[in-house]
Amino acid sequence: MNFSGLIDNFGPLTVAGLAQGAIIALFALGYTLVYGVLRLINFAHSEVFLVGTYACLILWGWFGLDQNSATPDFGAMLGYMALGLVAAIVVSGALALGVELVAYRPLRRRNAPPLAFLITAIGASLAISEFVGVATHRNQRGVPPIIEARTVITIGNTHITNLQILIVVLALVMMFVLDRFINGSRLGRGIRAVAQNPDSAALMGVNKSRVISLVFLLGGLMAGIAAVMYDLKIGVTKYDAGFLLGIDAFTAAVLGGIGNLRGALVGGLLLGVLQSYAAGLFGSNWLHAAAFVLLILILMFRPSGLLGESLGRARA
Repeated sequence: MNFSGLIDNFGPLTVAGLAQGAIIALFALGYTLVYGVLRLINFAHSEVFLVGTYACLILWGWFGLDQNSATPDFGAMLGYMALGLVAAIVVSGALALGVELVAYRPLRRRNAPPLAFLITAIGASLAISEFVGVATHRNQRGVPPIIEARTVITIGNTHITNLQILIVVLALVMMFVLDRFINGSRLGRGIRAVAQNPDSAALMGVNKSRVISLVFLLGGLMAGIAAVMYDLKIGVTKYDAGFLLGIDAFTAAVLGGIGNLRGALVGGLLLGVLQSYAAGLFGSNWLHAAAFVLLILILMFRPSGLLGESLGRARA
């Protein structure tokens, strides 16, 4: 264990962990939204994220961009970023909706038992993952240098880059927007009503199927944004990226209190920092192992998470 390395690099590890945690938090919102309404762990959500990572790469490729391209100027960078986000959001959102319509809605109409939903979720995840693997030949793909990471703040040996600031700020902004939507809009009130008591909500005129589709769509949109930030941060994308980061996102959702939006944000940021510390202490190979260990500890000692409030009761 490298305690001296952890202490010497405490600042850089913290900043890197917050940037990674912001991506995990955006990803985790999809898990916590669906669970908060349906009490269902949507294992296919990791593939929704995965497809988003490839969607923006394909769009950038249409403009002749690859990992060897020169960094565009500021105006072109904004354009490419906007187009990449739109592509990832549209594709991830559409796939999330498709999973709900094709895989889960028929089960709900038949009042299928919870085990059937679990098996279907795992099957949908495997099917989409294998399809992406075949389509990409399971090859790693480089990401065009849309944004050149430059240090904008220096505190001691801690260098904070423009990309890290962008990732954290974007995650906070999207969390705020989603929070306001859930709490301040008519559709958001419908989501909270169905999460609290679906039968009473139906008696009050809330369209349960429409609310559930909206929840899947919102989760897909957040996963699409996380996918673009992941591509830009890591610089490469792999066909198994959805599985590995999906474990992290699920852990973050449970850590914050699955079904709690603010809990997903807190859990994602905290998990990212803890993973970064574990990598500094034990080595980078322990990055994802730390999420597994933390998940087991949470489920053993505090399964309700840090905040532990469901979407139907939460103000978040």
